[in-house]
Amino acid sequence: MSASEKMSVPESYRAFRRGMGENTGTILPSVERIPPLHSNEVLIRIHAVSLNYRDIGMLHGQYPVPVKDHGIPASDCAGEVIALGSEVSKVSLGDRVSPIFDLKYIDGVDPENQVAQLGGNVDGVLRQYAVFDESVLVRVPNHLSWAEASCITCAGTTAWNALEMNKSHEGTRSALMLGTGGVSLFALLICLAGGIRPIITSSSDKKLQDLAALGPDGVIDTINYRENPNWEEEVVRLTTGKGVDTVLETVGGASIQKSVISMATRGQISWIGFLGGLQLDDFVKSLGQLFLKAGTLKAIQVGSKIDQENLCRFLEENHVSLKPIIGKTFDFTESPAAFDFLYSGQCPGKVVITVSH
Repeated sequence: MSASEKMSVPESYRAFRRGMGENTGTILPSVERIPPLHSNEVLIRIHAVSLNYRDIGMLHGQYPVPVKDHGIPASDCAGEVIALGSEVSKVSLGDRVSPIFDLKYIDGVDPENQVAQLGGNVDGVLRQYAVFDESVLVRVPNHLSWAEASCITCAGTTAWNALEMNKSHEGTRSALMLGTGGVSLFALLICLAGGIRPIITSSSDKKLQDLAALGPDGVIDTINYRENPNWEEEVVRLTTGKGVDTVLETVGGASIQKSVISMATRGQISWIGFLGGLQLDDFVKSLGQLFLKAGTLKAIQVGSKIDQENLCRFLEENHVSLKPIIGKTFDFTESPAAFDFLYSGQCPGKVVITVSH
């Protein structure tokens, strides 16, 4: 690699890894070395990392698929290209980029059950530098800050895919977001920019008031599920008996039955999370009503590189109104506290770690 193909590159950098043994449930600092770049590889300097609930689940042994022992956590980041392999042609020095969630899921075609999910079965991005093949990097919109751009990979692409934004739809659409986590809030913003009528739930009136203010008066419907335990009935009422076209089901468990009731005929439940558990009995109980509504239950595991590219294009086209909501930021040295804060569920929006160098 010539001097023109790289900026200043250190020999080592700081990262965090999941603890093992007596340190299980924690993340610990580590020092890593930057490997030589292969011909199609790119080195990026990471500026911000955003956390997802999957990161917490993995840390506490609550994630339903195997993860790499002592792995580097987190899948979502934004950074700049600072070094190029000899044959790199898709990105340039200084480009602002994010990696895709599943490094095998490039073109939207199932890669024959091969999976390489950042922060899961391969090392993630909670580090100062990372090397990626150029094929898995997506340019992020220039109007977004590093922190905002770091929310795209998992939370943003999941919301985009769950709302089926790649497909053409006729007529007015509606969507229900359960809770105020990162995916729900990203989906809310996509709805506002994409002309989809949003309904969102929370147990906090303050959160709901703040979210309602994001759109014009009356555009965002809100439901306090603690005050309205039969929130599915309120969804049906708000939609004049029709139900919503899409439910972003981030809870699972017994919530799935309420989501089916909330769904319109021929609607879709995009199953994203399992905060309420993975009890299959709850899903089985819902199948009859799902059948009667000719509905679809679709499991969403983020999306492909094409999905992420389409989302970034959408963000650029709607740059005035569409920026991810950041709940709280932490410095890189405070990464353990950031994980604890996310686990506490104290605020809506994304928890972001700014990476110092």
